[in-house]
Amino acid sequence: MSPDRKIRVLVAKPGLDGHDRGAKVIARALRDAGMEVIYTGLRQTPEMIVNASLQEDVDVIGLSILSGAHNAIVPRVMDLLKQNQMDDVILLVGGIIPDQDVEALKKIGVAAVFQPGTPMDSIIEFIRKNVKPRGVTTGG
Repeated sequence: MSPDRKIRVLVAKPGLDGHDRGAKVIARALRDAGMEVIYTGLRQTPEMIVNASLQEDVDVIGLSILSGAHNAIVPRVMDLLKQNQMDDVILLVGGIIPDQDVEALKKIGVAAVFQPGTPMDSIIEFIRKNVKPRGVTTGG
């Protein structure tokens, strides 16, 4: 990551969940850590989230889901990311995610799942360690 380019994170509240305090706290913590944060607001569809991510050229998408709809919403977001060749975008999920659903989300491509009580520093550190510099190719 070049020092002059900030990590860009889109924080979204998909589905019909109307509680966004946690998403706003995360957005502020990421911003305070020097990241550029785009908060899309409540009741976003997977299509709206991926379109905004494409337009904003983000490195990370953070979905805050409290409604229990993660098993429907997250696979759709992953499909849309693949359709748009956005393989370099890291997808994070936070909120009320039952332990038994975490591995299935990771298997479809979610980089990490952050449940209630996760320290902000852990989320910030995960993002910093996992965002790859732009324009760098691996291999030979």
